[in-house]
Amino acid sequence: MTTSELATVLAWHDALNAADLDTLLELSSDDIEIGDAGGAAQGHAALRDWAQALDVKVEPGRMYVHDGVVVVEQQTVSVTGETGSEASAFRVVHDHVTSVFRHPDLAAALAATELTEADLTG
Repeated sequence: MTTSELATVLAWHDALNAADLDTLLELSSDDIEIGDAGGAAQGHAALRDWAQALDVKVEPGRMYVHDGVVVVEQQTVSVTGETGSEASAFRVVHDHVTSVFRHPDLAAALAATELTEADLTG
């Protein structure tokens, strides 16, 4: 585990929640892949469009990391005040997010990445 992978993912969340698109793009590779059960898109233009359309704030919770893969349990709060939970799986290479995939829950994200409770950060 490296601290930089966790720091990159936390900074990515901060930029997303602050709608700081310039910083979000700086923290992401040019060919970043963004996806969920509905499909995937690639590149900075897709990331910008996705971030601008997002209607929730995403607060990171427990984090799991192994070999550049970071899974984050997340609490969401919509613009209408509704709360929820989900998880996202990030790939971090050289302090840049190269992919992020949203999952409906932590179990699904861990299963998709093959991370386990042993990969939970302290």
